[in-house]
Amino acid sequence: MLPIEDEIIIDRYIVRDEKAISYTADKYGKQLVAIANRICDDLDIAEECENDTYLRAWNSIPPHEPRGYFFTFLAKITRNLALDRYKESNRLKRSATIVELTGELSEIIAGNDDTTANAESEELKNYINSFLRTLHKEKRNVFIRRYWYMDSVAEIADRYGISEGKVKTILFRVRNGLKQYLKKEGYYI
Repeated sequence: MLPIEDEIIIDRYIVRDEKAISYTADKYGKQLVAIANRICDDLDIAEECENDTYLRAWNSIPPHEPRGYFFTFLAKITRNLALDRYKESNRLKRSATIVELTGELSEIIAGNDDTTANAESEELKNYINSFLRTLHKEKRNVFIRRYWYMDSVAEIADRYGISEGKVKTILFRVRNGLKQYLKKEGYYI
């Protein structure tokens, strides 16, 4: 059976048809578990995040109608749930992957836990989104796969049919470009 189109699934959510959840699970379940598992490195927790994603989607649609970006909508929910679970279960110990990704971006984005940093996060998000819109599609996708979906360099190389060295070069150049863009926009590091 072919996967059901996103529009139909969203319509099922809107009319409160519980089949929307099973359609969503059939179409995107494995991808959502993979996103959560990359963050938590625990399949049971990843599956809990997947199930919680369906509940959040059920409670969010309506009023939201994520037409044209349904998977991104679900992935964001899953990612945030997994990050929350990760923080909750690893207050003192840090995963090497998260540390590595944080380290890669730390030269660009200063990390503070104070309220000023929280207030600036929306501004920073807008700057990053503006910068990403200036990039060639391949570079933008590589950056997003690494820092949003937390794919490994090898997974990104496989996905786009390029070498791991090229992925690393793209990431290095995009990080440097982002750093320069933020400076130009007056966001000081």
